[in-house]
Amino acid sequence: MGSNWIVCSTAVTFGRGSSEPIERLKAAGCEVRLNPFGRPLTKSEMLDFAGDADAIILGNDDLTTSVIRRLKRLKIIARYGVGFDGVDVAEARALGIEVTYAPASNREETADFTFGLILDLERHISQMVIDTRSGGWTKLTGRSLYGKTIGIIGVGQIGCAVARRAMGFGMDILGYDIVHRNEATVYGVVYTTLNDLLRRADIITIHLPLDETTKNLIGARELRLVKSGAILVNTARAGIVRHGALDNALQSGRLSGFAIDVFSTEPPEHQPYYEYDNVLVTPHVAGNTYESSRRMGNIVVDNILAVMSGVDPPDPITPQHLYESMLLTGQPVNDK
Repeated sequence: MGSNWIVCSTAVTFGRGSSEPIERLKAAGCEVRLNPFGRPLTKSEMLDFAGDADAIILGNDDLTTSVIRRLKRLKIIARYGVGFDGVDVAEARALGIEVTYAPASNREETADFTFGLILDLERHISQMVIDTRSGGWTKLTGRSLYGKTIGIIGVGQIGCAVARRAMGFGMDILGYDIVHRNEATVYGVVYTTLNDLLRRADIITIHLPLDETTKNLIGARELRLVKSGAILVNTARAGIVRHGALDNALQSGRLSGFAIDVFSTEPPEHQPYYEYDNVLVTPHVAGNTYESSRRMGNIVVDNILAVMSGVDPPDPITPQHLYESMLLTGQPVNDK
């Protein structure tokens, strides 16, 4: 195994919940640098921070063609997560750089958190906690989940995990996806069109990747289709929902609640609807627990140590992954 590798983590939470992944890298002779900013890096910061890196543990940062070409020592981009929308995978592969990810590493945690947000919106938990702490005693009437219809936009690993939880609540489950996975039907998912899902669902939750075909997928037209009083939860990617259309739907009462855990920039630019009582805003923590931090960190380290040893990493992003991602969103396949 090689030694004296420089491993730079832009992922803010890498090593935070568990030090085991960092200790494994150090034991293998690596110099480990952790994100000094507590947020995704800009292009210039990336070059300053990781310009001499052999490995990058990538968080929610964009790693564009221009940056990748200037990272002359780079041998692996190890995504600390399941998505790879911020990486020019084709360019990296063309330069002989391995690109890996951590499949299903925080699936259950993200599904748990999604249902936490749903319960909070439907039962007004946070509102009543804040009110009671300040001396109030307001008993807000909420809505039951039993017998309601949940619409899952994007029925992949996380979408299926959400469906399993919805079964336990006695909900009817609608799913929208380009790929119809048999696994989802075991959990009660009935596939339908996006328009039909929006019209029928009491609760809508998004679990799609972000690319040019899903950007602004939910805009004014789509929100006009939504059943009056429905709630919307987004733990996927911020760019899938249009800000202006969302604000209008909340103000009009078309949506009775909204929760978001994902942002285009971190910390995000403040939006007026963040102040609404029926909106929950959390700092991109849906998949972050002590358990998932250790699990995801060790998957990342497994991939880095494999490349250090000169063997194929266990979790590469392959042309098949790119093909499946494009199928998911209906994007034409163009693999360099």
